[in-house]
Amino acid sequence: MLDALFHPASIAVVGASKDEKKVGHAVLSNLIKYRYPGRLFPINPAGVEILGLPCFPTMSAVGGPVDLAVIAVPARFVPETLKDCSAAGVRAAVILSAGFKEAGGKGAILEQEVKRAAAEHNIRVLGPNCLGVINTANNMNATFAAGMLPKGRIAFFSQSGALGIAILDWAIGNRIGFSTFISLGNKADLNEIDFIEYFISDPETDIILGYIEDVVDGKRF
Repeated sequence: MLDALFHPASIAVVGASKDEKKVGHAVLSNLIKYRYPGRLFPINPAGVEILGLPCFPTMSAVGGPVDLAVIAVPARFVPETLKDCSAAGVRAAVILSAGFKEAGGKGAILEQEVKRAAAEHNIRVLGPNCLGVINTANNMNATFAAGMLPKGRIAFFSQSGALGIAILDWAIGNRIGFSTFISLGNKADLNEIDFIEYFISDPETDIILGYIEDVVDGKRF
């Protein structure tokens, strides 16, 4: 299932925008700029075309299978967005949106709704409240961070967004190569253990590097 996260044949950016200040614009721009080779689908009910790509009002309107959804919509819309993603056969989702358990009680309840929706529709979720994911093997920069990592053989995941950005800037400035970058966010579904298990057998990775602030399952870890 994690191949849909790291090696998707198609990506939908839900909340794509023409506004350069919006997260959805930055993610779509990065995917285009760094030449992600798969198909891209901007999703926005108000858009006709974004960055030269035809825009769809909903995921279900795409009319074909989509492997990965990158979601950048207000938190309250995320559970319903996941349901819409299932209509397009989405197998993995990156939820960039904030406003979940890090925001307090109501956000924590909303995050539980996200977990239930993801489980019901068999969608693996990275986040919410994360920066996104980079895979240098296929030039996929599905983040809203500036710059692209050099190619290398270090897989890195971080629970801290600030530290994640610092590592990105350091790696780019010093030309240190990475295979993959993952921002864990709130770990509503996927966590550090899932990624350790995945990268142990990843042919593109020799070193697994992580920054975590808690462990979800001590025995499994």
